[in-house]
Amino acid sequence: MDSGTVVPESTTSSSCPSSPRPAITLTQPKKKKPAVKNAKPFRVLRSLLRSFPIISPACRFHGTLPRPNRTADGHISGATRTAGTLFGHRRSRITLAIQESPRSIPILLLELATPTGKFMQEMGTDHLRIALECEKKAADKTKLIDEPLWTAFINGRKIGYAVRREPSENDLEIMQLLYTVSMGAGVLPDDMTDPVEGEMTYMRAHFDRVVGSKDSETFYMLNPDGNNGSELSIFFVRV
Repeated sequence: MDSGTVVPESTTSSSCPSSPRPAITLTQPKKKKPAVKNAKPFRVLRSLLRSFPIISPACRFHGTLPRPNRTADGHISGATRTAGTLFGHRRSRITLAIQESPRSIPILLLELATPTGKFMQEMGTDHLRIALECEKKAADKTKLIDEPLWTAFINGRKIGYAVRREPSENDLEIMQLLYTVSMGAGVLPDDMTDPVEGEMTYMRAHFDRVVGSKDSETFYMLNPDGNNGSELSIFFVRV
């Protein structure tokens, strides 16, 4: 993937050391209102979860993970095209954002219990598989990607929890800064994101979304380099 530094679409000269915050022009997801409400309850939930010991059982999702049948251009027949972004400060946890397009508000924002730097190292493997598992509950009509808490595994190794959260203003600003990026990887400098946390690493690509059932969905990353680069598959399953 190409790498580089992204700059906002418009900037003004200023003596202020940080760049101006971008105006949010992201559109609403189809059939869903933008969730830019008070994020405090979600921050409280994440804080509580981080204080708990990891006592989750081993992965109950057994069997061989499915491999898609791709067409000649690399796409999966019948799949829905989405935009996926993995981003985070190097020492902070990696966050996954799924959008209907790079110009829309995320339909899913998921924080994984692994540091950004370590995750980007994992991307050096030939095929990275993220399995996200939650418990199936009787008569529960929650949509699969709306589940709030998951047990997360990377290539079969448990890494802890993954927490779904609503996008904060900072998340939306990052999505806005990447507004014109359809595919690529790079760094957003600290004056655009957070002078304290430092620069932010990101990777963005197209994902094919395959819905197996109301209890299983998979997102397959489409590699712009064809079959020469790393593959990434993200499995959501209720068991």
